[in-house]
Amino acid sequence: MNTEKRDVFQKVTDQIVKAIEDGAESYRMPWKTSGGFVSSPINAVSKKPYRGINTLVLWATAQENGYTSGLWATYKQWQELGAQVRKGEKSANVVFWKFFEKEDEIDPETLKAKRIPMARDYFVFNVDQVDGFKKPEEAPANPAERISAAEEFFAALQIDLRPGGNQAYYRPSTDSVHMPPFEAFKEPLAYYSVLSHETTHWTGAEHRLNRDMTPRFGTEGYAMEELVAELGAAFLCAELGLPTDPRKDHAPYIASWLQVLKNDKRAIFTAAAKAQEAVDWMAKRVAPEMEEAA
Repeated sequence: MNTEKRDVFQKVTDQIVKAIEDGAESYRMPWKTSGGFVSSPINAVSKKPYRGINTLVLWATAQENGYTSGLWATYKQWQELGAQVRKGEKSANVVFWKFFEKEDEIDPETLKAKRIPMARDYFVFNVDQVDGFKKPEEAPANPAERISAAEEFFAALQIDLRPGGNQAYYRPSTDSVHMPPFEAFKEPLAYYSVLSHETTHWTGAEHRLNRDMTPRFGTEGYAMEELVAELGAAFLCAELGLPTDPRKDHAPYIASWLQVLKNDKRAIFTAAAKAQEAVDWMAKRVAPEMEEAA
């Protein structure tokens, strides 16, 4: 092992920062679903979706290289599937968390040794980089079915949704989400993308996830909350099978996002984790409501 320890946080942050800078002029962010797929990237062996920061890394890599599938696996996993990574192909760097117990530190609540998380990186390749594997055909879902599923999802959340006006925002004082009329959007998918963004803000209320970014990030807390909402919208749209398009109203935030990420190499990990937490919370809230409706 190299005596100089690899800095996983800095490596991932640098990749995301580069992807934002590369797409800034066209408002193409790395967390916009890219290539020919709209869902979260998944592992070809386990069939489980990558989550949090790994979703961003793989979306950014797909965007940069023009990959048209969301299937990924390690070199060894592709071999297990009877495929071979082509010579010279470059891997994507994803992260997993390994926990170990620190015996000399005791959790005062459980009286057990504290579990300390450690980030480790490993390397995966897209199905477009291998030979000997038949890529499954990904039949696109009917747009009408996607829209119907999105309507059911947001209805089950029981948001105080107030249509009207020409701005989209979450108002903490009334705990309400305000959206321009559906007809004001050029297409339905744009409406759901914006609604996903504002609904992610809604999850951060004190009586829900109690998400407050200012204690850690100070004056940059607002930019961080916007970043969480943007990532949450991308993750949620992926869950709903909805492609998301670049929005020019991102422009004012791009500079502040970049500043936060450059100042704190762990900021993008925090934002992705908080966004994933918001989407998981919404999914759990919706599940019993939709089961009851069925």
